[in-house]
Amino acid sequence: MEQTSVQKLARVLRVMVLAVFVCNIIVLFFVPALAAMLAENRWDGQTMERLLSGESVGFWLNFTLHMWNPFIWMMAAVGEEQYWLVLTAFLLFCGVCTAVILWQGRRVLDTILKGNPFVMDNAKSLKTAAMCCFLISGAALARLVWGFAYYRSIMPMLTYNALFVPIFLMGGLLFMVMSALFRQAVELKAENDLTI
Repeated sequence: MEQTSVQKLARVLRVMVLAVFVCNIIVLFFVPALAAMLAENRWDGQTMERLLSGESVGFWLNFTLHMWNPFIWMMAAVGEEQYWLVLTAFLLFCGVCTAVILWQGRRVLDTILKGNPFVMDNAKSLKTAAMCCFLISGAALARLVWGFAYYRSIMPMLTYNALFVPIFLMGGLLFMVMSALFRQAVELKAENDLTI
């Protein structure tokens, strides 16, 4: 059976979603080490060059594994490393939510490839993606409030956290609308199947 243009597009999108999902999972592993470097202002002009050079791969892997040590996290909570702890927790939380959103997108694309997109699983997948968007928006708002208290200024309003709140809130609302549309389409399809 020949694929429709929508299915061809869905196949390409599925490959792209899976590639981004794999990259997301890989980057999650390095978040604590990269956040530590950011928190300590170690980002000079040659940092990325050293990070990507073959001779320092062992150092970066050891440093990353070291940053996953729970003792480091406990010491950061009571010490002066609170900025690193908040940044790392926020980025890990958002990364996990993003991975869930991408996985739900893959599930929807799979049903399109099968030629049956109007199933209740798609409505559930889109609702799960919406909840993840709302969680990211809430986490960004919490980090924004924490930033106001930590810096005692309005400077956090000029960061990406201030953008995450409305962007992911609108994304969550859009996913909720799409979930309701899919749910309605499934009900109409079931109703039409009964009348025939």
